[in-house]
Amino acid sequence: MKKISLKVAALALVLLGTSCEKYLDINENPNSATTVQPDLVLPSAIVGSASQAVAYNTYGGSLAGYIANAGGFSGFGALLNYNFTPGFFSNWTGTYDNLNDYKYVIDQTEGVDEQSYLNAAAKIMTAYMYQLIVDAHGDVPYSEALLGTVNLSPKYDSAPDIYQGLVAKVDSAIDIIDNAQFPLSLNSSSDPLFGGDMDQWKKLANTIKLRLLIRISGVASLQDFVSAQFASIDEELGFLEEDAIVNPGYVTDRPNPTWATWGYTTTGNVANASRVPTFYIYGYYDGTKLSDPGRGSVIFNDFGNASRPTPLNQLGVEQNNPPIRSGYSPWYTGDASSLSDALGVVKGSSQGQPIFLAAESYFLQTEAQLKGYIDGAADESFEAGITASFAYLYTTVDGAIDADMDVEGDVEAYLEDNSGSTLVNFNAGSDEQKLEAIITQKYIALNMIHGHEAWNEYRRTGYPQTSPSADRYRNFASTTSNSTRPDELPTILLYPQTEFAYNPDNVRTLNQFSDLIFWAKQ
Repeated sequence: MKKISLKVAALALVLLGTSCEKYLDINENPNSATTVQPDLVLPSAIVGSASQAVAYNTYGGSLAGYIANAGGFSGFGALLNYNFTPGFFSNWTGTYDNLNDYKYVIDQTEGVDEQSYLNAAAKIMTAYMYQLIVDAHGDVPYSEALLGTVNLSPKYDSAPDIYQGLVAKVDSAIDIIDNAQFPLSLNSSSDPLFGGDMDQWKKLANTIKLRLLIRISGVASLQDFVSAQFASIDEELGFLEEDAIVNPGYVTDRPNPTWATWGYTTTGNVANASRVPTFYIYGYYDGTKLSDPGRGSVIFNDFGNASRPTPLNQLGVEQNNPPIRSGYSPWYTGDASSLSDALGVVKGSSQGQPIFLAAESYFLQTEAQLKGYIDGAADESFEAGITASFAYLYTTVDGAIDADMDVEGDVEAYLEDNSGSTLVNFNAGSDEQKLEAIITQKYIALNMIHGHEAWNEYRRTGYPQTSPSADRYRNFASTTSNSTRPDELPTILLYPQTEFAYNPDNVRTLNQFSDLIFWAKQ
């Protein structure tokens, strides 16, 4: 693995603008930076993680049935047939650059009581980012990674070992916060995620731990570890009840990364004209599988408009499929003349960037309660997850729920309208149907926000259901897939070519149709 430098601190600062110019007070050569203040590196790293979350969403959303190719374009290549080349869809370099920044903060603050909060936050975000890359590739450099010239060829640690290490890391971060004697407080400048609220940082750490444990809860060799860790989890501390959102001060010429990817450019052009939503995901809103006009109308441009329908496609279909409507992002539902304040996923250039949704937190809790790992009523957490999803989508760029939207009323209508489906009527199903409901509702909540987590959960559980023999509303595999699997999908991302060039003794060749992540369903 190549030496990774502190580049995110420079790249992310472009977003922060002149109000945060003090962050630019670093050495001219970041490769030999020795005096950068950790409270300047941490916010840049957090902003970098927010951008990486959007990149992972694109990868996951493209494989898990949210995103299809639009009409009028060619050259999609491996996206359609899944014949991945090394590094295709990988966020390897960006992730390790980001992790290197967190390591710098940790190294500069380790054992320094007054900087305990910086240290703990960096460790929590390190666990967050490592899980992303492990879930994409499996075994990755961990124990010998991020050492620069000390070790340019780090070994690949086993993914199960890394997972266990990440659980220990978030536990240690919580302990550091709790045991700090005279820590310097973080604020909105040093902490663009929680503004210095360390209780929220602890909840994020606890929720990351919950996700790690749920992800491996079906791995037979780790059952003792999972049981012991669930027994030690701090339920009184609780889990995220609010969306974890990064906002360093995004503006039109330094926009939110979701807006820049799926909304509009700084000059007002559609950011991505070659992608459209899928019939598969749309069917969870338009009544084909479930009826959800509340969320559908704020996510999809022209939702339910029979005369000018939302452009949709199934991945792989390149003939007779609609292009996006000229000048309109399929995921922007606001006023096209202002491009400033919509609801849904693509809200506006100044919207905050979620890195962990409260909805996902509640659905993780639901599964843990269903399986008896933690206390609480699973059906109540399930409904709370649905409510949190509505609340996020009904929130404006300013972070407040739109006054014209009725979260409680629309959730009640959603539950009533779909009461005949065990995907919504939680208590009507068996335990296996309840698990399917949890994962499917999580899939709906993660739509175009964290597609990678939906993809991870599909590989872990097989939900939401998809079948190559079904129609385009019930099959999200590409119609031109070369996968030999029953679901006609890939299973893993290949390591980038740079690893074969710079770390050939440790990297191994993967097969995207047969190699599985250790927690994946066979």
